[in-house]
Amino acid sequence: MADLFDTGQNKEEQGSKGPRPLADRLRPRSLSEVIGQDQVLGVDGPLGVMLASGALSSLVFWGPPGVGKTTIARLLAKETDLHFVQVSAIFTGVADLKKVFDAAKHRHANGQGTLLFVDEIHRFNKAQQDGFLPHMEDGTILLVGATTENPSFELNAALLSRAQVLVLERLDLSDLELLAQRAEKELGRALPLDGHAREALLEMADGDGRALLNLIEQVATWQTEGKLNAEDLGKRLMRRAAKYDKSGDEHYNLISALQKSVRGSDPDAALYWFARMLDGGEDPRFLARRLTRMAVEDIGLADVQAQDVCLQSWQTYERLGSPEGELALAQAVIYLALAPKSNAAYVAYKGARKAAKASGSEPPPKHILNAPTGLMKEQGYGADYAYDHDAEDGFSGQNYFPDGMRRPVLYHPVERGFERELKKRVDWFAKLRLQREKGGKT
Repeated sequence: MADLFDTGQNKEEQGSKGPRPLADRLRPRSLSEVIGQDQVLGVDGPLGVMLASGALSSLVFWGPPGVGKTTIARLLAKETDLHFVQVSAIFTGVADLKKVFDAAKHRHANGQGTLLFVDEIHRFNKAQQDGFLPHMEDGTILLVGATTENPSFELNAALLSRAQVLVLERLDLSDLELLAQRAEKELGRALPLDGHAREALLEMADGDGRALLNLIEQVATWQTEGKLNAEDLGKRLMRRAAKYDKSGDEHYNLISALQKSVRGSDPDAALYWFARMLDGGEDPRFLARRLTRMAVEDIGLADVQAQDVCLQSWQTYERLGSPEGELALAQAVIYLALAPKSNAAYVAYKGARKAAKASGSEPPPKHILNAPTGLMKEQGYGADYAYDHDAEDGFSGQNYFPDGMRRPVLYHPVERGFERELKKRVDWFAKLRLQREKGGKT
């Protein structure tokens, strides 16, 4: 029954005679032919070491589409004499998996192992993922999963503890050029593109080898006189949409890149990541909210106008909408990137929360409590309270922390922007407080 899921080895070995896409015709026949992924397949890479030692373990390939996850899994089975079975989590249910496991057990009993390749493994729920565990443990299958999502978030800890996660990276331009040359050799002719158009074609693939081969297959069918330039190519081909998932890793990766670029005072990088998120379809309101958060966390009181700039740009966007309103948000990005930075208020707030939890329910000192009743006055409420406005310098220096609590220093302003002025005030009040304590005044 498992033959429904078996794909065997390369289609050439199965005697396929029908038309085959270029991507299938160029599928590598050995791991040495795989383009890119040297960090995994090299002599010192994890797979290179495993194969050299003859000890292949269960694996999870994590990477974007079109970087060779399926191909590498198929070739691993070939090089280790394991029967290759491929399933997709999108189309496979519990009953289907049971058939796969039963067939693998039968092979195992006859002395042959099974490499089970599960595409989109993150789409299986927890119960389905748990179903692999006993078969991995008793050697019935060697599991190789493929996912475009972060395994740390999408896969069970029990499964991850039994498999090694290998990160496959998007192909760079040199990898894509090598793939293009292989395609031209297979097609028997050069692409009708000049140098700039060829580079534009590689960039259109956005690191996806399969996408590049599909584009090349289209270009190769064109009847042209001479070579096309980049402008001609752009008219005939649509640029591939940037990889972006508003609820997945790319969302968090790009917003992290944006915030760190702002924090690093790089307006050009910040604008780039801001534009990448907009081009990927991100909700501008999410970006407006996140920019306001950056103003609070990373700029704080070093520039007291930063929050106002963000809120005003947010309000402007709400009035104008897209795309005009996005310019207001872009202006906020530039302002934040160039503003003086301080997380002193953020650190002080976290320190205050920590101190508040540690001190429990300690009451305020009685001298700063109101005494609306006679009983409360008898209990010492409000006694000896020093009204700061009556002091010559407007500062009494009294203690406002719970009695017996050691006074913490939570706010440490930086020597940047407006906080430079705030630091002078903090230091001045600290000096006055010390003078009051030495003079015996509270």
